[in-house]
Amino acid sequence: MQCFQQHGISEPLLSSQYIIAHVLGKKTLQSLERRMLQERLSDKERETVWALCSKRLTRMPVQYVIEEWDFRDLTLKMRPPVFIPRPETEELVSLLLKDLRSQLGVRALRCLEVGCGSGAISLSLLHSVPQLKAVALDQSQEAVCLTKENADRLGLLDRLEIYHLDILKEADLTLRSCGPVDVIVSNPPYLFSQDMESLQAEIHRFEDHSALDGGLDGMSVIRQILTLAPRLLTDEGRMYLEVDPRHPPHIKGLVEESMLGLQYLGSHCDFTNRLRFCILQKRG
Repeated sequence: MQCFQQHGISEPLLSSQYIIAHVLGKKTLQSLERRMLQERLSDKERETVWALCSKRLTRMPVQYVIEEWDFRDLTLKMRPPVFIPRPETEELVSLLLKDLRSQLGVRALRCLEVGCGSGAISLSLLHSVPQLKAVALDQSQEAVCLTKENADRLGLLDRLEIYHLDILKEADLTLRSCGPVDVIVSNPPYLFSQDMESLQAEIHRFEDHSALDGGLDGMSVIRQILTLAPRLLTDEGRMYLEVDPRHPPHIKGLVEESMLGLQYLGSHCDFTNRLRFCILQKRG
């Protein structure tokens, strides 16, 4: 930990704890038995700890260092440059699940995730709702491969279709391959381009910029999703978006002014009390 502090590594204590716990085959130090905490590490374990700490000293995120991370009740494989799921996105899944469960039993449901990354959202939904089928797409081949790997490890691949598609450049192919669906969910790139340079080194150096940079106003991909949604969704199908706190009023205005096939249902705050989620519905 001292070494991390001296080099200005963020969350030095947590980083060292995650690394040591990982080497000992656990998620956290708190989950270790008291006996294991009192034992000295073997030479091989110390060597492995130092190798992982050396990676963290390059500012590599701890999720990439230990090559896995928990999202809700799933453990997912992680590797650069695929986007690392954030805690806010767990709230997005909770919002969606609440609505999905109210519709269960009516008919089989189909969900589309735009920008799947590691597969966190789709796989969490499939794990929680056995009747659900999902389609996931991403413009990154690395993300598509990692989603497939995670789905296979979790035994969910039989209910998931995965496509390597760029929604901005391949709109027609997206429409042909992915629709119709009852739900669209996305944590799209929504950072303003001007904010990219101020990102932490961990993010700026290692995560895929195309999964973060949403263009001048952060809405390049969001606009495309809004444009295609009425043609992808079934009647009264819903869309759930995670966005920048500045976006909800703009999305609401855009829908009310020009997206005649959609209705803006509402905005929700994240755990920091910032506007973060938008829910929309296709007009029946």
